[in-house]
Amino acid sequence: MARLVIVSNRVSTPRERLSRAGGLAVALRDALQKQGGVWFGWSGEVVDRPDPSPRITNAGKITYATLDLSPVDHEAYYNSYANSTLWPLCHYRLGLIDFRREHFEGYRSVNARFAQSLAPMLRPDDVVWVHDYHFLSFAAELRRGGRKNRVGFFLHIPFPPPELFSALPSHRELARDLCAYDLIGFQTESDLSAFTRYIEQEIGGTVHPDGTFEAFGQRSRAATFPIGIDTDAFTGLARLAAVSPETTRLKESLVGRELVIGVDRLDYSKGLPNKVEAFGELLGRWPEHRNKVTFMQIAPVSRGEVAQYRALRRQIEGGAGRLNGKFAEFDWVPVRYLNRSFARPTLAGFYRASRVGFVTPLRDGMNLVAKEYVAAQDPADPGVLILSRFAGAAKELKAALIVNPFDVDGMTDALHLALGMPLDERRSRHAAMMDVLHANTITTWRDRFLEELNTTPQRT
Repeated sequence: MARLVIVSNRVSTPRERLSRAGGLAVALRDALQKQGGVWFGWSGEVVDRPDPSPRITNAGKITYATLDLSPVDHEAYYNSYANSTLWPLCHYRLGLIDFRREHFEGYRSVNARFAQSLAPMLRPDDVVWVHDYHFLSFAAELRRGGRKNRVGFFLHIPFPPPELFSALPSHRELARDLCAYDLIGFQTESDLSAFTRYIEQEIGGTVHPDGTFEAFGQRSRAATFPIGIDTDAFTGLARLAAVSPETTRLKESLVGRELVIGVDRLDYSKGLPNKVEAFGELLGRWPEHRNKVTFMQIAPVSRGEVAQYRALRRQIEGGAGRLNGKFAEFDWVPVRYLNRSFARPTLAGFYRASRVGFVTPLRDGMNLVAKEYVAAQDPADPGVLILSRFAGAAKELKAALIVNPFDVDGMTDALHLALGMPLDERRSRHAAMMDVLHANTITTWRDRFLEELNTTPQRT
C-alpha cells in the first residue's frame, strides 16, 4: 500500500494531547496510522539558525518531520504573506491586505525550502496531501525538483471570487502554482465556482463538466469536499462532559439562567463586535431577557503580533465592557468574555449546557464549531443554532436559524426567537441537522478525498 504524506503548516505531534487536538488532526493521524506515512510541516519554533534537515520523530507507523523557521522567514511567510495578505483576501477584506513583493518572495522561498526538505523522504508511489493557504506553491516546488507523485491540495478557508483574487499582484503566479496539484479540494460549491471562473475568465483556461481543467499547459481537477466532524465521538464526549466538574461549575454559576455561547478565534473574520452588539440590542429591545440570559464568548487570542488583531481585541473588550456597565446587576453580568482556549471535552460540555449556539462569522470556509455545537446537544432538550449564511456550514445545516452577520437587527431577532423556541421545534431542527452530520463525517470527507486522489493518473 502506498504511503500517505500529509503536509500542513502545523503538525499534530505525538506529544500533543488528544484532548486538545482538533477533529481534523485526529482524522489525519488515524489515516496515517492505518496505512503508514509521514506528517510534515513547521515545528512552530522560530530560531536564529534553523537546521536545514527536518527533525524526525517516529511513533508507530507515523513519521513526524518538522522544520523550524528563522525570524526573517517567519515574518515574511507566516505573519506577512499568509496572514496579512492571503487571509484577508480569502475572507473578502481587500482593505486589510498588506502586500509587499519581498513578502511574496519570502512565502515562495519557504514553500521551496519545505518542498526541498521533503523531497528526499518521498518514495515514488507516495501520495501527498497538502493542507491550506500556507502551501499554495508547495506542489509546484516539488515538480521543479522532478517529483511526479500524486499531490492533492485542500483549501480550508474560502476562495475569493475572481474579481477579488485578481486584485492580488501575484495572482497569476499563485494560480500557476496551484495548477501543479493533481486534485484541488474546496469546502463549498461557491468556492469551487469562484476558482473555475477565475481559471476561465482570467487565465483563459478550459473547465470541463467533471471538474477537470487545463491552464498554464497543465491538467488538473477541482471538486468540493465539505469537511465534517466525528459526530458520534463528539456526541459521546458531550454526554460525558455534561457532568464534568467544569460543566457543573458553569451551570452553578448561571443560577438557572439560559446561556448563549460563542466560540471563535479572535479574528476579524468572525464578526465578534456584531455579536456583542446584537446581544446588547436583545437586552435593550426585550427587557424580559435581562437577568435571565448570559452570553459567554470564548475567543482565544491568535496572531497577537498583527496590528489588526490587537485593534480588534480592544474593540471587543470595549463593547463588552460598555454592555456590562449598562445592564449588569450586582448578581449578574450579561457578557462573559474569555481570551483563552479550553480542551475539547470542556467545550463539549459547555455546548451541551447552552440554550443557543451563536456562530456568525462574516466569512468562513466551513466552521466546525457549528457542527460540534449541534452534535453536543441533548436530543431530548436541544439548544438552537444561530448560524451565519456566510459560513460554509450553512450550506448543510439548513435547519439552523440562518442570519446575515452584517444585519445586527436580524441577529437580535434570531436571538429572541431562539430563546423562546418551543421544544418540539427545537427537536425537529436538531434531528434534521444530525441527519446531515451523520451523513458527512470527517472520516467520509477524508476517505472521499483520498480515494479521488489515489485514482488520479500519476504525472509522467
